[in-house]
Amino acid sequence: MYYTRLQVVCDPDFSEILMAEIADVGFDTFMETEKGFEAYVEERRFNEQQLAEVQEKYKSVNPLLFFWDQIQKQNWNEQWEKSLEPIVVDDRCLIRAEFHLIEKKYLYEIIITPKMSFGTGHHQTTYLMIKSQLDMDHQQKRVMDAGCGTAILSIMAAKRGAKEVIAFDIDEWSVINGKENIENNRCESIQLHRGTIEEVKPIGMFDIILANINKNVLLQEMKTYAAHLAPGGFLLLSGFFTKDINDLKAVATPLGLQEVKRDEKEEWASLLLRK
Repeated sequence: MYYTRLQVVCDPDFSEILMAEIADVGFDTFMETEKGFEAYVEERRFNEQQLAEVQEKYKSVNPLLFFWDQIQKQNWNEQWEKSLEPIVVDDRCLIRAEFHLIEKKYLYEIIITPKMSFGTGHHQTTYLMIKSQLDMDHQQKRVMDAGCGTAILSIMAAKRGAKEVIAFDIDEWSVINGKENIENNRCESIQLHRGTIEEVKPIGMFDIILANINKNVLLQEMKTYAAHLAPGGFLLLSGFFTKDINDLKAVATPLGLQEVKRDEKEEWASLLLRK
């Protein structure tokens, strides 16, 4: 399988905004570089016209350069090991790779081997999701993790006491990586599938639904989340900017989903809703 690799040269302060825009046109894996970042998408899903529209939208930004080529799918572990640092969330949860040796003990520890999948705790949205999960009651709850990436949120739910976690992602590489991470963290309560929520067709109601994707997908799937959420259940969302919260609430409120809490980190946001 081949991937389209997009190399973006831009001001580091502008990287997050561009990543969000590029995620909306299909790119689902990102890696920061010294001059900006790289983004990846399966070659068959690459839409040159949509990418050109993003570039045109921000043409006044300087510097801003786009380069893309095709590469064969591979394992990015070597590059990650050179740059990846452990993350501590709210002084309660350590997120590390297997090669990190950390003496200090934390309430929770998650081991993530990041490959071609999103969710190491380094991105603001993953950090916000984990932070919120630390304050949510997962004991004996049934949890859905939509667009699970590395399965880091599923692992957090399992470690917090969830009785069952149904996780899924559209990317084959994420599913392979997620299963590896689940095994490394010894989380037997997690079931991981490949596909969209419509393809996986999870059965029954859930006490907690986790969705760290992007604004457009969240808006599109909000009705489905609401239909699978048990009365009194919680829907935790991220993958969008603080300025997008009102758009999400405009769709969520008519579905009986009420805001409980919001949080933000460097303009990225999370939103906790209750049915």
